[in-house]
Amino acid sequence: MADLNTPNLNMKSDKYIFKKKLNLRRKSKRRLFAESACLFVLSLLLVYVNYLIPNKDLLLQNLPNNINKSFILIIDLFLNLYEIFLVIFIFVSSFATLILLIGSFYRLFRIGKRRSKQIIYK
Repeated sequence: MADLNTPNLNMKSDKYIFKKKLNLRRKSKRRLFAESACLFVLSLLLVYVNYLIPNKDLLLQNLPNNINKSFILIIDLFLNLYEIFLVIFIFVSSFATLILLIGSFYRLFRIGKRRSKQIIYK
């Protein structure tokens, strides 16, 4: 009976476990102004970079054609993957065959070279 745990009535429930760790303070006006100024400067920088890009209209007009060409190239790539893997298999299997043949000839050479010694037991 000594190992029974009695419930502790002073423990808080688990749903409030992280409530004290949240930062509930509001940001100051100065910090809010600084953040909004940074966002404004960043947006102006992006607008300027977009302004510097030449031939935007031509790029946007050719976008569907470029996407179509990309899909055709991807389909061709997947169709040619079979041949690529087949060629890789041919090279790997040829290399493995060469190693196995060299190993078998080396063992045959060692067997032929070995001199038989007969041990005479008395």
